[in-house]
Amino acid sequence: MGQSTSRSYREYLISSLKESLEAAAYMETFLEWEEESPEPELLRSALKAVIDARILDDNLSSAAKQHYEKLDKMLAETGGAEIYTLIEFLDVLGYRMALVPKDEGD
Repeated sequence: MGQSTSRSYREYLISSLKESLEAAAYMETFLEWEEESPEPELLRSALKAVIDARILDDNLSSAAKQHYEKLDKMLAETGGAEIYTLIEFLDVLGYRMALVPKDEGD
């Protein structure tokens, strides 16, 4: 598996994340998987892939870009402790997080 294989996978991933349902499922998978042993770098990587797909599709507002930058900085500094604590709290209450595109959930 050389660099071209990795690049091809990355290109495929970014292309698939242009679809709202695919992007939501992708991010949700990382949030669920991370419950057991949080790895903020993996979550940051997943969010970056979704942002890259939006940029490639020319579908990223300046407000979304600013929020992403703020969130990415928080994840880099705190490791996302707040996010994982919320997920753990919801879990003990008997809930779980679910990501659904706005247009699909209305």
